[in-house]
Amino acid sequence: MQYVWFIWSLIILALWAVIYLFKKDSRKEMLKMSLITLPFGLTEPLFVPEYWMPPSLFDLAEKTRFDIESLIFSFAIGGIGVVLYNLIFKQTFQEITHTERNHRRHRLHIYILFVPAIVFLILALFTSLNHIYCGTIAMFLGGLATLYCRPDLKRKIWVGGILFTVLYFIYFGSILPFYPQYVELYWNLDSLTHILVLGIPFEEL
Repeated sequence: MQYVWFIWSLIILALWAVIYLFKKDSRKEMLKMSLITLPFGLTEPLFVPEYWMPPSLFDLAEKTRFDIESLIFSFAIGGIGVVLYNLIFKQTFQEITHTERNHRRHRLHIYILFVPAIVFLILALFTSLNHIYCGTIAMFLGGLATLYCRPDLKRKIWVGGILFTVLYFIYFGSILPFYPQYVELYWNLDSLTHILVLGIPFEEL
């Protein structure tokens, strides 16, 4: 199982490449978002071994708590996530209207971007929560803050989130037929809810 994480990170990157190849009108947005999410792969030491400890290329996770796979994965999901809704519903990116851009709430957008990081730091520093829960709560509150700032994106945010969850469920679930004990071996289930959805940790969803 040494290369499972590496192989599956390449699989999601291959999906990114296919979408990038065929969605020419979305390439700019895909690449931009992928570059934004790429650095999140460097947060892996926050979750290793507290949340999981996967075998990684060159045993980097075990030796340094960093790994190459997380960078690949973070890059790929950013680009896929930003186009998934439009891909499914055959829509294109729309420029923000002048009225929306000048709306009082939209002016808060720059501050809203910092909400997840601030919430995560507060929870990580002042609670004993596993960092995966700190991250989940931070991202959820960040999403709500974005909804407040951009109510016009309500449908896209909720439906897009559901679509991505379904895609990730299929992606993660594809590992288990080949390596059915992967989760039990490498997730720190005793520190989590121990709830598995068809073998997938609830926290992954």
